[in-house]
Parts: sequence; C-alpha cells; structure tokens
Amino acid sequence: MKLISRMLAYGASAVLLCTSPSVSALSGPGKTQSAADEKPTIILVHGAFADGSSWNKVIPILQKRGYQTIAVQNPLTSLDEDVAFVNRAIAEAKGNVVLVGHSWGGAVITQAGNSDKVQSLVYVAAYAPDEGESLESISKDAYETKKIPNVPGFSDPVIADGFIRLKDETIVQYFAQDLPRQDALVLAAGQGRFHVSTLGAKISNPAWKHKPSFYIVSDHDQIISPKLESEMAARIKATVFHLPASHVSMLSQPAKVAEVILKAVGSK
Repeated sequence: MKLISRMLAYGASAVLLCTSPSVSALSGPGKTQSAADEKPTIILVHGAFADGSSWNKVIPILQKRGYQTIAVQNPLTSLDEDVAFVNRAIAEAKGNVVLVGHSWGGAVITQAGNSDKVQSLVYVAAYAPDEGESLESISKDAYETKKIPNVPGFSDPVIADGFIRLKDETIVQYFAQDLPRQDALVLAAGQGRFHVSTLGAKISNPAWKHKPSFYIVSDHDQIISPKLESEMAARIKATVFHLPASHVSMLSQPAKVAEVILKAVGSK
C-alpha cells in the first residue's frame, strides 16, 4: 500500500503501449527478400494501459517502406518480464534492430536496448530512466523536488488485486483527448492492466548511454508532463521532436511518428 500511496501522491504516470511477440510485417511491394533483410527490423513496444494495437496506424507506413516490423505484446506484470518479451523479439529479428518505446515502453527499451543488434532507440512520450531510477523516483523528483506542474491523467486510477487501469473517461479526457471519443473508448476497452510493482522497478544498465536516441515530446500530454519529457530527452542527449499531440501521438499523428522512426533507422 505504501507504493500505491506514493504513486497517487506523485502522479507516477505509467503508460501506454504493446505485447507477446507478434510479427506484423513483410517485405514491401516489389522488394526482394534479400533487400528487405538488409534493413533493420523495427520493434515497437507499447506502454501501460495499452497493447500492441496502439501501433496499428504506424505499422502500415513502415511496412510500405519495406521494413520488417514487430509489435511486442508486453504482459505489463513486471519490468523483467516485459524486457524478456522484447528480448525474444530482438532474438527473432534478422540483422540490426531499432527499438521504439511508448510511455512505460521507454523504460523497457532502456533496459532491453543493450543488445549488440540494437542500432538506435526511439522514445515516444516515454520514460527514459537512468541507472537506479524508476517511474516512481522520476515522478517524485519532477513533481515534488523540482516542482514541475503535474498533469491530471494519473490522479485517479482504478487499482484491483495489485493491477492498475484507467477509467474510461480518463482515457477520453487525458490519455487520448485528440482522438474521436469512440476511438478513445475502444482504447479504454482494450487497455492492459499494469502491475503496481513496475512503478518502483529500477533500471540497471541504460542503453541510451551508448546508443543513438530520438525522442518525441507530446506537447499536449496529460499523462506525463511535457516539461518532464523534454528534460528526459535533454538528459539522454536525444534528437528531439515536438508534436502538438496527446500521450498517444502514434495514434493521432502516425505519419509524423513514423517519420521520426525512419530517421532513427538511418542513424548509426
């Protein structure tokens, strides 16, 4: 209960977005298999309160460019288990990999991105913890110590049997406020349950310290403060992009998100 109370006090916004490895791309039209193999595989990692379908608007754009794409279905039960799911996807991929993480998925790729196969990292409105940090400690430092104005999206979650979900109206008003209401309600219906232990899970070896990193700040985010996103992006020395979007920019502005991912694909 102490962990839960701290979470509520500091607004530890854990989000969004994907799950068990499901390969979702083939070579684009007119591409030979050998040509496709030369391109890195793009692995998309969802955050809390989401699943792999949160990338459904980005995946076709990447596929049309001839990129093998995997949307991982994370169980959201612990950092270790989510990292294990991503590691299996990395092992499955041929050649180099670009890891993309949304929200909580940023913490997952930070830990999983140390494989030699990982070429670069893309953070989409995501956490980018340093060694020894957790979502809980990042939020406490930001909102209590630094007095960064908090955002309302994680102020009133539902907690049952140790798992957290967001209320439907929270999804509509704060998580995906730039989507049509019905689309936001579909997200709410399919959201994953996020275990409270993940809030205090600490990163041991941040991959961004030795991998090129890119960061998309959602300037209208009501789940993670945009100012906190900007501070994390600056700290990891990422190439930064700003979108006038909610927490789920990959659904509201998929073409822009795909454009950033493709820039990361070209990095070395």
